[in-house]
Amino acid sequence: MTANETQTQFDLLPTTASAEAERFLVRKRDGHAEPFNDARIQIALESAYKAELGVDKDQPLPPDAQTTVAFLAHAVAEKALGLAADGKELEVELIQDLVENELMRAGQHTIARRYIVYREERKKARVLRGQDQPEAAVPAVPGLNVTLPSGAVEPLDAQHVRRKLIRACAGLEDRTDWRELAEETLQNLYDGVRLEEIDKAMIFAAKARIEREPAYSFVAARLLLNIVYREVLPADPNDNQNTADLALRYRGHFADYLRRGVDLGRLDSSLLHFDLARISAALRPERDTRFSYMGLQTVYDRYLIHEKGRRLEAPQYFWMRVSMGLAVLETPEQKNERAIEFYELLSSQRFTSSTPTLFNSGTLHPQLSSCYLSTVMDDLEHIFKVISDDAKLSKWAGGLGNDWTNIRATGATIRGTNGESQGVVPFLKVANDTAVAVNQGGKRKGAMCAYLETWHLDIEDFLELRKNTGDERRRTHDMNTANWIPDLFM
Repeated sequence: MTANETQTQFDLLPTTASAEAERFLVRKRDGHAEPFNDARIQIALESAYKAELGVDKDQPLPPDAQTTVAFLAHAVAEKALGLAADGKELEVELIQDLVENELMRAGQHTIARRYIVYREERKKARVLRGQDQPEAAVPAVPGLNVTLPSGAVEPLDAQHVRRKLIRACAGLEDRTDWRELAEETLQNLYDGVRLEEIDKAMIFAAKARIEREPAYSFVAARLLLNIVYREVLPADPNDNQNTADLALRYRGHFADYLRRGVDLGRLDSSLLHFDLARISAALRPERDTRFSYMGLQTVYDRYLIHEKGRRLEAPQYFWMRVSMGLAVLETPEQKNERAIEFYELLSSQRFTSSTPTLFNSGTLHPQLSSCYLSTVMDDLEHIFKVISDDAKLSKWAGGLGNDWTNIRATGATIRGTNGESQGVVPFLKVANDTAVAVNQGGKRKGAMCAYLETWHLDIEDFLELRKNTGDERRRTHDMNTANWIPDLFM
């Protein structure tokens, strides 16, 4: 593009530095106001672009970059003036936030990072000159400190909170308001707050608005991803999220995650025999943002492998681990291709495997089946063998269905002791409590169902097992029951 073409592009933009625009005032940090001037926006953007492109301060930007800067500056000015026309007071920090937001909307993530650095450098310079004033766009919280993981304490950086919320609301600005979230978050913090509690405060602020506006569900999910990434990925001093830098870290850490999981006894060493470079390259980190809050919270709580509460997996690692476990017995020539094929299906959320597969695929105990059905024989040894089998199967997330019809009814003779049987109900109580005790390996409630055919003499007692009244010793509140009706009865 020539210089003349660039100038033509500039001329096509409606001017905002007009008498109409200048009737709006911008509140400066020292409290005084001056007319709106979009030239300042363009100067700030040019500084960020020059720093990123390595252009000397006194030299012009390349024509393409000049055009991009002009359009971005115009978009920011239009939004700022729209807010002013709606009665919003324009402040310096508000306009700078709009610049950051517009850069991220345009996909200019590296420039946005430069602009953030530019803002921080200007802030430090103001501090050195004794000119720094409290942030205006978000109410300041004076005297609050943050406790770092190391135990050190430093002042709370409200700007850091705001940037995370701006990123979380990117693309959803028409339905969400990061300023409301920032104000509520800062109001709920206390002196000495820990970093993870700041993240939780932001999530709670977004969760509280989901019922009013469903878009906040995705905002809350993105904020939860910040916690996941901090636990799983190597530390990033620049705090980049949802950028090309994040994708590089995401893919680059995958092989280390597998080795760490194997060393801790959480993953099967056979996963290390895949082509890890090819597998890592197939990861799609951007698909993490497809989760709503409830979906991601469920994945975080139940499915991501962890060590003492610290997650080892990010969502795409989870999908790929499951896929590799499903493909591990394929031929060496096919298993990488099959794993990626499974991954594409799972990570795009067109299909999801059942919970046992998600829990155990790729682990040292790859129990992938969902349901186990058994018939209990009228023999004490077999009764407790089935209960023992149920406990072991439930531990690895198996759902259980037992047919108890063969067990003798109440009052039947016990030949060995010449006594009378108490029927099937006491054994069902033991089975119910076993499901509660094992509860699928501590990850979720056990799932057990008891079946009894209609002709059994204990059928009436059986039908009362789920009642909320009566003798608790003859109630199974945690087990499903089914009256198994034969064709002959019908």
